Amino acid sequence: MDGTVLVADDDRTIRTVLTQALTRAGCKVHATASLMTLMRWVEEGKGDLVISDVVMPDGNGLEALPRIARERPGLPVIVISAQNTIMTAIQAAEADAYDYLPKPFDLPDLMKRAARALEQKRKAQVIPKIVEPRTEGTDLPLVGRTAAMQALYRLVARVMNADLPVLILGESGTGKSLIARAIHDFSDRRTLPFVVAQAADLAGAEGPSSLIARARGGSLVFDEVGDYDDETQGRIVRMLDALPDPAPRIMATTQVDLSSLMEAGKFRQDLFYRLGGVTLAVPALRERVEDIPLLAEHFLTRAERDGLGLRHLSGEAMALVRSYAWPGNVRQLENTIRRLVVTSSEEEITRAEVEAVLGNQPAVEPMRPGGEGEKLSTSIARHLRRYFDLHGGNLPAPGLYDRILREMEAPLIEIALDATGGNQAKCADLLGINRNTLRKKITDLDIQVTRRRKLM
Repeated sequence: MDGTVLVADDDRTIRTVLTQALTRAGCKVHATASLMTLMRWVEEGKGDLVISDVVMPDGNGLEALPRIARERPGLPVIVISAQNTIMTAIQAAEADAYDYLPKPFDLPDLMKRAARALEQKRKAQVIPKIVEPRTEGTDLPLVGRTAAMQALYRLVARVMNADLPVLILGESGTGKSLIARAIHDFSDRRTLPFVVAQAADLAGAEGPSSLIARARGGSLVFDEVGDYDDETQGRIVRMLDALPDPAPRIMATTQVDLSSLMEAGKFRQDLFYRLGGVTLAVPALRERVEDIPLLAEHFLTRAERDGLGLRHLSGEAMALVRSYAWPGNVRQLENTIRRLVVTSSEEEITRAEVEAVLGNQPAVEPMRPGGEGEKLSTSIARHLRRYFDLHGGNLPAPGLYDRILREMEAPLIEIALDATGGNQAKCADLLGINRNTLRKKITDLDIQVTRRRKLM
């Protein structure tokens, strides 16, 4: 890397780490804990790249972006922030930040982004686009610091003004409608209507035209489009083929994998390709375990603001909340927290109180994208993500490969043996392995074999 980097962060450790890493990479570095000092350097013409925190003792890094753009058109700014909400990503994108990274960030990743920014500055002639920063007036419960949520935030920020249809995929309660609303509210269509359509809204000869008239060039969202019957799907196709000018931004939400439905003949191929310009996958809550305490605190704060009282979860109570599967996702977590706030007699919510509330929750398996047609690899990936999440920021114990294969191998052999009535020769043939290999695995895995006649 070659160039001068201006680093602004009130955390001395971060300033030191970035200064050392960038210097080793061949850059000159000026580091400061003051936004005022950073702006002075920018005005003096120093720097080829800015790396700035958001919350500084003497100002807000996001609010400084338009001023940097005016003073130094084309100077790339990488925003780093401990405020791990979708608002930060959207504000950074609106203010034309080159990139946005949440704290704690991965240093090699940041170095790669810095190298790309410096290279782009050398090659590109950038025309500045000055955008006033948006104040945080809407308290969106799209909170998360996990990699999955941060990737989603960045993608939302990139597509919000793109003239492409958006398909939002996720289980019930994950916040699909909130994502759609955020895309609209922070796009250049924000002053136009936001219309959510159900299947019933498309019925009759005037249904589609009525929806278009209501949207008026704003945003039109087809809610849970995977549940629409073939006739309704056909109406949408014809409507999309005859959109007036200006056309509304088209979005759709779905709990099920539309490609699986399409392969099963339950979803029209022409509609699938019309809706799938950009697909945003919203992770289930059990797939981002590290975000559960963050969300719980968010909902406790919201409940206090709504006048329901000041409450906090005990350490044991929070541990139970964190370990629960949350089949209803963020919506279920929010409702549970509000119920605990209302029913708890003390300021501290105990584990016993959480157990009492969760014990009354319906014992249902969560809806999963793809339903019964979900691929085995998808189920395994979900299980492994949760396994890693449960270790927090630490890695599992060494030997993970053999442990995972053992867990998969044992039920496979047991089920194959059951299917072949305990006949090891047939089971080995079914599995495609040598009979001696099968016997060794039965012994090693301590599998009980019951020989019986299998009725087919």
